[in-house]
Amino acid sequence: MTRLRMGVVGGSIAGCAMAVAGARAGAEVSVYERSTGELRGRGLGIVLPPSLHRELTAVGYLDAAMPTAPVATRVWVTRAAGSRSAREFARQSGPVTACNWGLLWQALRRSAGSSPAVRYQRGHPVVSVGRAETGRAVVRTEGGAEEYDVVVGADGHRSLTRGLLAPDLRPSPAGYAVWRGTLPMSALAGHRRPLELLRESWVTLGFRGGHGIFYLIPRGDTEGDGVRDHLLAYAIYARPCGPGAPDVAYVRQIAEQHFPAEWAEIVARGEHTAMTCHPVTDLHAPVAADPPFLLAGDAAGVTRPHTASGAVKALQDALCLERSLRASGSPAEALGRYARERTPEGARLVELGRRIGRAQVERTPDWDALDQAGVEEWCRATLAGTTSYLYGDEGGG
Repeated sequence: MTRLRMGVVGGSIAGCAMAVAGARAGAEVSVYERSTGELRGRGLGIVLPPSLHRELTAVGYLDAAMPTAPVATRVWVTRAAGSRSAREFARQSGPVTACNWGLLWQALRRSAGSSPAVRYQRGHPVVSVGRAETGRAVVRTEGGAEEYDVVVGADGHRSLTRGLLAPDLRPSPAGYAVWRGTLPMSALAGHRRPLELLRESWVTLGFRGGHGIFYLIPRGDTEGDGVRDHLLAYAIYARPCGPGAPDVAYVRQIAEQHFPAEWAEIVARGEHTAMTCHPVTDLHAPVAADPPFLLAGDAAGVTRPHTASGAVKALQDALCLERSLRASGSPAEALGRYARERTPEGARLVELGRRIGRAQVERTPDWDALDQAGVEEWCRATLAGTTSYLYGDEGGG
């Protein structure tokens, strides 16, 4: 299939990864990215399973020089009953490779751009996708239309491509929101214990009605590997404050109300380097591919962020596509292989995200009553037989 023509709608992490996959399997790839600028500055913190990061580096999707912040342990913290001090009540094996979203995109973009088989078209929003009379796929922009043997929808949670395959699919709201942001390392000044924890682990901070996740990521705008070259990334889950878009002030309010004093001071100190808020939703396309169309990343399914599988799933989708193309004699056969592997995995992750959301936001436990044994039992009940790399199983998505 070395003459295969592949179009990719969307040039973010999923789109770049799929372009690399197609080119490595012998296809000629055109990427349509609607933005006219670089996407590097858009990112916050994300984490990958270390095994996935190693595989992507070994086969050439990522450069080994891309800065990361790997840690091996998860620490559980809450505010001690009757005081504002921190209580560390459990530790678990939880190896993750923390990344800066922008650096990950840049690495994939560079990998895609290094292949002469990839044409990355910035500032080319796709108007529509459809089927040609030949059975091939048609991608239309304001500049015209092109036909492809395969079109990958990597166009995010509002995917135009998914609308062709599942026109009636709508996101299911969780009823709560996530605030994601980054803080400069100066916010940790004077807070010795949190800094010690974050150098070796990622932290889950539980409170009534929600929880927060904290970890270090590379800055992306400096060189070196010292702690000064990092940012503190967080994701805080809680009920929204009401109409309108909550801002940094509301995040600080949550911290003051629920966090141990030292963690509240960290969130309240200094200016955020980035911050966003969005309602938590999920959805899953009934099929990940219907020749000549294929869905990848958030276009195929949006999971609640508790699974930390957004970028992970997109990267696994790309590896699956490459394997499928190499093992198949036709585009239809390759997309059939892809759909059989990725459709059930997407459904599994959506269900896992719902279970974690119920356990850690909708029906939070009595954090004061939990200890090491209690956390282990609570996590087993939450996972209900499935797996997740966040809970020490690198083979889990």
